[in-house]
Amino acid sequence: MSIALDTSRISRARSRAAARRHAVAGGLAAALVLGFAAALYLGDYPVPLDGVIRSLFSPLTGLTDRGIDFIVLQVRLPRAILALLSGAAFALAGIIFQTLLRNPLASPDIIGIAHGASAAAVFSIIILGWSGLSVSLGAFGGAVLTALAIYLLAWRNGVTAYRVVLIGIGMAAMLAAIISYLFTRARLNEVQQAMAWLVGSLNASRPGDIVVLGGAMLVLVPAMIALLRGLDAMELGDDTARALGARVEINRLGLMLVAVGFAAFATAAVGPVGFVAFVSGPLARALLKGAGRGFLHASLVGALVMLVSDLLAQHLLPNTQLPVGVVTGACGALFLLWLLMASGRSGRVN
Repeated sequence: MSIALDTSRISRARSRAAARRHAVAGGLAAALVLGFAAALYLGDYPVPLDGVIRSLFSPLTGLTDRGIDFIVLQVRLPRAILALLSGAAFALAGIIFQTLLRNPLASPDIIGIAHGASAAAVFSIIILGWSGLSVSLGAFGGAVLTALAIYLLAWRNGVTAYRVVLIGIGMAAMLAAIISYLFTRARLNEVQQAMAWLVGSLNASRPGDIVVLGGAMLVLVPAMIALLRGLDAMELGDDTARALGARVEINRLGLMLVAVGFAAFATAAVGPVGFVAFVSGPLARALLKGAGRGFLHASLVGALVMLVSDLLAQHLLPNTQLPVGVVTGACGALFLLWLLMASGRSGRVN
């Protein structure tokens, strides 16, 4: 009888958890649809909803309006799509690092990976005189090299979470100093170009960025799903996982490479937009209340955060378009303060 009751309770708990996962995912998806519609509708030249729909389907119907089609298809649609893709990529990078290192502070913009991309981009602009796509390629290389350096420096017969976090924070401080030094070598126009890139913005969204980032995610997401199968054993501890036959270091390295890929491609596309990677995982888990790890939900939260932040950046101040990184940075800083105060009351950072 006792076993039957326990089985029944477990079954009900699993059903409730699944229902909550589906409800949260559905709510986030609905919010994304509304945000996406608002991104296509709002602007200096508001486009009616029927005009938006007609423009989206104009390649199929042949019904065109050059003015509206240009605004919707050439200006607003690429920006909205890039916001969704980059937000999801940043979020997945963040939640992978936070899960692997068991620390909500362990996101790419805290442990130095975003700083590596930024330093490489500033070096490309100021020292090499690059611009456009070349700067994005430089940023990608900087993120990858920084992640590799952190991993190698943290290696001591394996990688421990606290070493990665501490070395990453130290690496971030060093790279921030390098960026400051590079600014002392720069001309005024180079400083302006570098600062515009460092804040992170969707103002210069290019179709090529969407193709590259979307293609990267088509490769990285299946790789992440395959590697997550070994995460259950790893969460029991490295020794227990090895006893169960899990290849701990290979799985950890693979997941870190995937996370670096997400962060690097997203940063190359839109710049080092701050705090999206940091807040998305904890927000998703708060919504789930223990009903799952929340990787899918974190990606939806990240996409929504980026999309809503960009809408605020465009329309918060009259006659002024802020870089999206200004909005995410302000909101993320408030979230960090809340997290630190909450951890101070509980005595630990969960």
